[in-house]
Amino acid sequence: MAGCGGGGGEREAGASARLPTAELQGRWWSWAAAEPPDANPVVDGDGRDCWRNQPSDVWFLAGTFGGHAERVCTVPGGRPIAFPVVNTFGSPIYCANFISSAAGRAYLDGEEIEPEVLHPEKITVRGRAGNPVVDPGVSSSTGCGLWVQLPPLSPGAHTLEIQGQARDLEVSVTYSLTVKAQRGDETV
Repeated sequence: MAGCGGGGGEREAGASARLPTAELQGRWWSWAAAEPPDANPVVDGDGRDCWRNQPSDVWFLAGTFGGHAERVCTVPGGRPIAFPVVNTFGSPIYCANFISSAAGRAYLDGEEIEPEVLHPEKITVRGRAGNPVVDPGVSSSTGCGLWVQLPPLSPGAHTLEIQGQARDLEVSVTYSLTVKAQRGDETV
């Protein structure tokens, strides 16, 4: 699985500090578990749902539950971007087996970005009823995957390609991103 998340503990908007890895994974999975399948950013085929439930301090992007998607997404200026190349959650043993087979890469405007390997660690996930990710409510699990955290991108058009695989899961997403310029405290 690859995706995005949100939840409590947001930092000031525009902050470029990296999220601690357990917080990153828990918030991303919570973000991915905040919408039903017909509006879920992980299921989204074209990017129309990329804006849903975005926290104010980071912009999450999603992979897929397998297969390829091409998405168009507008991102507020000054916002760091975070996404998994390939990820999962489950028992510590399941996660260790998953990460041992994980491989992938991301390209921003044709330049390769080396993903960070996040080994199994305990995360907290908050799911809303009807989401395609987890049972509703708060749960603890073990998260792992290959992840990228980017500082805010320059205003304008960018292309982001995500390609990941682990075990029998293959994920491929191409994002056409438009980063809005900021004027004072407002994004335009």
